[in-house]
Amino acid sequence: MKIVLFEPDIPQNTGTIIRMAACFGIPLEIIEPCGFVFDDKALKRAGMDYIDLKKIKFHLSFEDFLNSKSEDERIVLLTTKSSENLYDFKFKENDILLFGKESAGVTDEIHEKSDARIRIPMKEGYRSLNLAISTAIAVSEGIRQTGI
Repeated sequence: MKIVLFEPDIPQNTGTIIRMAACFGIPLEIIEPCGFVFDDKALKRAGMDYIDLKKIKFHLSFEDFLNSKSEDERIVLLTTKSSENLYDFKFKENDILLFGKESAGVTDEIHEKSDARIRIPMKEGYRSLNLAISTAIAVSEGIRQTGI
């Protein structure tokens, strides 16, 4: 399993996700451009001493990311635009958990190129969760199911 962030906007969220990925030993990849500079103080504060940019793989574009993935990896897009519940989805060890940018999600093209689209169930009338919280929920369920 790996986490991929599509053009993240908020450094504090990215720093928190870096820290979580490090603690669980889950690879993290980032599709650029980001909405902040990676020496941003807020990024460093949220990621603390867990930020090792040599361990994060950066992609210049979504196409660059697609060209780097192996055929046995599924792109599992977390989106509020899906009807498939995260807890009904069957994760596999080689899944790529893809998260869109905080301000706009992902493009229709990325929706179409994803192998699965799932949502975190929420109380009706609420739009979305914070990116770092969503990532933690999805990773936790993926780990629970696969045992990795």
